[in-house]
Amino acid sequence: MPDVSLPALFFLAFIILQRVSELIIARSNTRYLLSNGAVEVGASHYPLIVSVHVAWICVLVILGYDKPVSIPWLFVFAVLQVFRFWILATMGRRWTTRIIVLRAPLVTKGPFAFMRHPNYMLVALEIFTAPMVLGLFPVAFIFSGFNGAILALRIRIEEEALMDLN
Repeated sequence: MPDVSLPALFFLAFIILQRVSELIIARSNTRYLLSNGAVEVGASHYPLIVSVHVAWICVLVILGYDKPVSIPWLFVFAVLQVFRFWILATMGRRWTTRIIVLRAPLVTKGPFAFMRHPNYMLVALEIFTAPMVLGLFPVAFIFSGFNGAILALRIRIEEEALMDLN
């Protein structure tokens, strides 16, 4: 059995804890939004998104637990976490992992003043960057492709739902 890399294990544990905590926040926010008149759209593709993310994490753990950590890529990943915090802080109770449409003005401050879907860009960058931290180049490219395909569908569904509000 190969030696374990403690830095890789800490990095992987961070990703897992972060994703689990985000699911808890998202579930709470989803309940809050739905109880305030919001509706969920495009729920049928949500299991596919979850499956890709779970598979991505599993592959990172299986292939990366014994890899050295690239400091430059770790720095990029850390910067992305600042961007993540900015997005979540800006969205507040409106942030969720599902497409929840609320009859209220769209969020246009923070990173949303600069781009339409900053969270999707962040996730795409993370899906590429995290494997690069562990030197898993094929994983970065393969899962970026899977994620890109799902995001194309998701963004189309979300945009249609937002257009229906106007």
